[in-house]
Amino acid sequence: MRIDKFLNTVNITKRRAISEDMCRSGVVSINDIVVKPSKEVKVKDIISLKFNTHTDIYEVLAIPTVKNIAKNRQDEFVKKL
Repeated sequence: MRIDKFLNTVNITKRRAISEDMCRSGVVSINDIVVKPSKEVKVKDIISLKFNTHTDIYEVLAIPTVKNIAKNRQDEFVKKL
C-alpha cells in the first residue's frame, strides 16, 4: 500500500491530500529515508512524521485490506513509538 494512502487509512491524517502534501514537503520518512507519496509501505517499517515542534514515529504492524478502518482499531495496524 502507498504511504499516502496508508496514513489516511489508519487515521494518522484526516485526508489523503494532506498525506500527499506531507510527503512532497519532505516531512514523511520510512526507515530514515524521506519518501514520495507513491512509496510502498511494508510490515515492520518505521514511519517518521517530522513537525516543527516534535516528531511522531510509528511502526507498521499490519497492512489494512479495506479502504477505511475505525479510529479505535488503529492499534492493530500501527504502534506509536
